[in-house]
Amino acid sequence: MNNNKLIVLILTIGVFGILNTEMGFIGLIPQIAKQFNVTTATAGWLVSVFAIGIALSGPITPLLLSKIERKKVMLFVLTIFVISNLISVFTSSFAVLLLARIIPAIFHPVYTALAFSVAADSVDKKDAPKAVSRVFIGVSAGMVVGVPIVNFLATQFNLQIALSFFALINLIVLILTLCFVPTMPSESSHSYGSQLKVLKRLLTWISIIAAIFFNAAIFGVYSYLTDYLNIVTEIHGNLVSITLFLYGFSNILGNIIAGKLLTMIPKKAMLLLPFALIIVYGFMFSLGSFFIPMMVITMIWGILAGLTANTTQFMITSSAPDAPDLSNGIFLSAVNTGTTIGTFIGGLFITTLGSNYVLMIGILASIINILLIVIRNKKLMTVF
Repeated sequence: MNNNKLIVLILTIGVFGILNTEMGFIGLIPQIAKQFNVTTATAGWLVSVFAIGIALSGPITPLLLSKIERKKVMLFVLTIFVISNLISVFTSSFAVLLLARIIPAIFHPVYTALAFSVAADSVDKKDAPKAVSRVFIGVSAGMVVGVPIVNFLATQFNLQIALSFFALINLIVLILTLCFVPTMPSESSHSYGSQLKVLKRLLTWISIIAAIFFNAAIFGVYSYLTDYLNIVTEIHGNLVSITLFLYGFSNILGNIIAGKLLTMIPKKAMLLLPFALIIVYGFMFSLGSFFIPMMVITMIWGILAGLTANTTQFMITSSAPDAPDLSNGIFLSAVNTGTTIGTFIGGLFITTLGSNYVLMIGILASIINILLIVIRNKKLMTVF
């Protein structure tokens, strides 16, 4: 494939636009609630339905479209996102806005799964984790950089300008894809039934469950990081924003490191990661009330979170290499499921024990993952 670096760059910007469309609404909830005259909880459904849509469609839509030429699929999904974003800009109905969130959520896993698959296929097999890690930079940026950007646009200008940012990014990627991405025949020569056979493998299911617990360990805590910083560390306002930015940029650094580790020492990297998370959460539990140590801990945690994102994707796709688009879709479904479970259990710890004990979900999920990774590595040896 020619111009591999350019293609990976376009895919990185593409997943930034897709993930920004998903997560960016977090920074707009107050403005949406006010403009559409709904409660904050009701406006929050704009985030929830998107996550639910991804979790449900993750294993399905990438499989159904796996036999269609890849460039056509990407252009189709990007067009849906542009149209949905434009509807969001101009509608005055909350019901229409909600619908404009549900439809792209269904196709979100298709583009993201393709981005991972195409990036991996654009290089030699041994360098695939590095190529995928570059695409993950777009994922991380979309999740942690997009939120403050659109919040700034909504605050300084208005909600429509902020919503237009989503449409603009996806439109740019649509044009870049049309002009610079070559025709890419589907890599799937297998029937739907033969692809679904990967779900009969114990290795696949161990990897899926481990991915769920990995994401629960990260997002079960991260979802309440602002609350933790306010109550435990006792910082507010700009200091919270700075801490969140540090986490986000450290996350991107973790993506880069992950590409190298998963290329050189994948098994060791997978096994050491939950131990590292337990240590970080232990330090956070002990030192989280002190601002400077908490800043340092947050940066280390952000790096580990970036490593986690790449590791979970690697675990699932390496267990089902003969169905790359399906396995990437399963990965997206698994991590969204893990986020939902982790956030729920983390909330229970906060309600019953206090904000500092939200860290328990991260520690418990990581302990379970140590066992799962040990089993997975032994299972992998028996398979290969």
